[in-house]
Amino acid sequence: MACNFDQRIDRRHSDSLKWQKYGDKDILPLWVADMDFRSPECVVEALQQRVSHGIFGYGSAPDELTEVVIARMQTRYQWKIEPEWLVMLPGVVSGLNISVRAFTEAHQGTLAPTPIYPPFRKAAKLAGRTQLNVPLRLSGNRWIADFDELETAMTGHEKLMMLCNPQNPGGTVYRREELEAQLRFAVRHDLIVCSDEIHCDLLLAEGAKHIPFASLGKEAERRSVTLVSPSKTFNIAGLGASVAIIPDKELRMRFNAVRQGIVPQPDVLSLVAATAAWRDGQPWLDELLAYLKASRAMLDRRINAIEGLSLAAPEATYLAWIDASQLNVASPALFFERHGLGFSAGKDFGDDKFVRFNFGCTHDLIHEALRRMEKAVQTLTR
Repeated sequence: MACNFDQRIDRRHSDSLKWQKYGDKDILPLWVADMDFRSPECVVEALQQRVSHGIFGYGSAPDELTEVVIARMQTRYQWKIEPEWLVMLPGVVSGLNISVRAFTEAHQGTLAPTPIYPPFRKAAKLAGRTQLNVPLRLSGNRWIADFDELETAMTGHEKLMMLCNPQNPGGTVYRREELEAQLRFAVRHDLIVCSDEIHCDLLLAEGAKHIPFASLGKEAERRSVTLVSPSKTFNIAGLGASVAIIPDKELRMRFNAVRQGIVPQPDVLSLVAATAAWRDGQPWLDELLAYLKASRAMLDRRINAIEGLSLAAPEATYLAWIDASQLNVASPALFFERHGLGFSAGKDFGDDKFVRFNFGCTHDLIHEALRRMEKAVQTLTR
């Protein structure tokens, strides 16, 4: 076995942001999206070897990392990319913020689904840009956004369309026909598309297949920025090497001009970790996915059996978007926190009647969380 995912590793008194939040309170941290599993041994060994060198001066991205990314896109997605398309970043969130500033002006705006990963919302706000949101709707137990719904609300000043595929928090893996509809919308309104695809390797539903937006064809390539990273997949979010894939030269120049002097290159250790993870981490990932699929099945069965709660099982990610709108509580997140459960609050994503459950943890911890959820909801019927 590449990793014992049942092993409980004490993070409460480490530097973990996730576990520090509640200190010594009896609250299970199930919020921010990092996992409680030890990273792949190939990553640990590569870092140990690099650290033993003992010198940590300015570094550059190794050619091998570029080669690994190119090979990965070709092998997994049949998308042929060129080395010059790659822009190394210290995190996907910086890519979101750069994109807003690079591809919109002060009087222009962005489009994004809602609910959505909070940095999408914050990127527009921090740049002083407007954002039009299209609500995700449950269709066939999948959270889907139909951008055509925004037609009447658009002013003509919108320039950037922001996608999240697989979707966070809903867990949807967009199908080809859905992506093609999004591309047609982007072409019709002459929009640049920033697609966050950080969870693309974490596919859990039978038959789910990730399709990079830019791989749809030359028109998609011409108007897109694709953000990828090994950070979520291999649990190395604290080592934030990420990649923006920007086929169009003009867009790439605009992107790099905005990040110049503000957003640094990834540090040398993060580049080592990223290279090792993408190059050698697949056996570990195969076992992780089997473990997460079992976790997903457990959550689907148990949560949907709790009166007042419902879950559309995510097709990807290790994040469960739980509908608590039928509970008679003002804030589900605060209600569950009082019962020892530290979920992400739905309001941060755009809907306060939901909570997000990070199930990237041991099955024992999930069992305990579900027990607390069941007990908490029972208190409302007494």
